Amino acid sequence: MTTPAPSSDLILDRMMALHPKIIDLTLDRVWRLLDAVGNPQDNLPPVIHLAGTNGKGSTQAMIRAGLEGAGKRVHAYTSPHLARFHERIMLAGELISEDALSEVLDRCYAKNNGENITYFEITTVAGLMAFAETPGDYTLLETGLGGRLDATNVVKAPALTVLTPISIDHTQFLGDTLTAIAGEKAGILKRGVPCVVGPQPDEALEVIEEKAARLGCPLFVHGQHWHMWEERGRLIFQDENGLLDLPLPALIGPHQIENAGAAIASLRVLGFDEGACEAAMTNVTWAARMQRLKYGPLIDAAGGADLWLDGGHNPAAGETLAKVLGDLPKRPTHLICGMLNTKDIAGYLRPLAAVANSLTAVSIPGEANTLPAEVTAQEAQNVGMAAQTADSVQHAIEQLTTADPACRILICGSLYLAGDVLKRNG
Repeated sequence: MTTPAPSSDLILDRMMALHPKIIDLTLDRVWRLLDAVGNPQDNLPPVIHLAGTNGKGSTQAMIRAGLEGAGKRVHAYTSPHLARFHERIMLAGELISEDALSEVLDRCYAKNNGENITYFEITTVAGLMAFAETPGDYTLLETGLGGRLDATNVVKAPALTVLTPISIDHTQFLGDTLTAIAGEKAGILKRGVPCVVGPQPDEALEVIEEKAARLGCPLFVHGQHWHMWEERGRLIFQDENGLLDLPLPALIGPHQIENAGAAIASLRVLGFDEGACEAAMTNVTWAARMQRLKYGPLIDAAGGADLWLDGGHNPAAGETLAKVLGDLPKRPTHLICGMLNTKDIAGYLRPLAAVANSLTAVSIPGEANTLPAEVTAQEAQNVGMAAQTADSVQHAIEQLTTADPACRILICGSLYLAGDVLKRNG
C-alpha cells in the first residue's frame, strides 16, 4: 500500500508551478505578497540576517546554539533543505510541524491568488508568516542567493547582519567578478545596523567597507576588530572586550574555526556572555557539513569503511574540504561525487585531486540539473584523478569497499546529493 504524500508536499508542488524559472532575482513579487498577507516581516522577533558564499549555514547553526544555550527561543530559516522541506523553518527551536506547515503554505498560496512568483519567494513569505505568528526571542534568516534581491532581504531594521566569506559562485545571477558578487551580498546591510564580517578577500572587504560607510553601519571585521585561532586543541577568540578560551566547534574542519569566530563575534555584539559562546561551540549540529554517517543502509553497505557526507559545491568548498581530508589520519580516501551542471566542477575537484585516491561519479537522482556521471568522471580525470562511474551511491559504496574494505569514503559535490543520501539512508 502506497503512503499518501504529506499535504505540504502537494501544496509545494503547486507552488513550484507558479513561475517558469527557479531563480528570477527581484523583490517586486515578494513585496506584493507580503502586503497581501499583512506584512509579517514587520512583526518578527529581532532578526539576525546572514549572507555570504560559504559558511552561512554553519555560522547560523552556531549562533542558534549559542542563543539557545542562553535560554532564548530562536526561529531559523535556511535553504535548501536536505531531506524534508520542514528543515527550512525552525520555530522556537523545533522544526515546523506538518500541520503547521501545510496550514501556512495553504494560506500563503491562497493569498497569492495565482500570480507569478518563484518557489523560493512564496515559501520564504510563508516562513516569515510562521515566524511572526509564533512567540520567539530571535529570528535567524539565511539568504538563499546573493543578498540585495534575495527574498529574505525585506526586514527594515534587523538587530544584526553577518557576512561570511565571499568567493566566486552563481556568476550567472550575481556577476562574474568578486567585486560584483560582494556588492550583491553586501545588499543586506541596513542603515545604522551593526554588521559582523568574516574573513574576506581584499576586493570583497573594500566593497563592504564602502557600503557600510555610506549607510553608517558599525562594522566588526575579522582581523581588525576580532581575531580567532586554534591553540592546543582550544579555540581562542579575542576582541576589544577581552579574550575567550573555548572548546573547538563540534563541526569538523579548520574552516569551522572561521565560522565559529563570526558566530562568537555576533553573540558578543548582541551582548551575550562566555556561556553562550561556549554553547555555540559544543551544542552546534549541522547536517552534511563533513558529517560522519553512523547508521542506516549505507553504513551497512560500507562494512568496515568510514563514511562521510559533505554538501559543499564550489571551488572554495573544494579547497576547504581538501584541507579537512589532509588533516584526518592517513587512510585511503575515495570520493563519491555528484554535481549540478551550473557549478565550476573543475575548480571544485582540482584541490581534492591531491588528497583523494579516486572518484566515483554518480548522477543526482531526481535532479533535472544534475551533471551526468560520465561528465563528472571525465572532469575528474582532467584534473588528474582516477575516476569511474556508478548508477547509485549505494552501488558506488559497494564497488569501493569490495576493492578497499577499510577505506574512507566521502560523498560530496552537492547539497542535493547530500539530501538524497540522508533521505534514503533513513
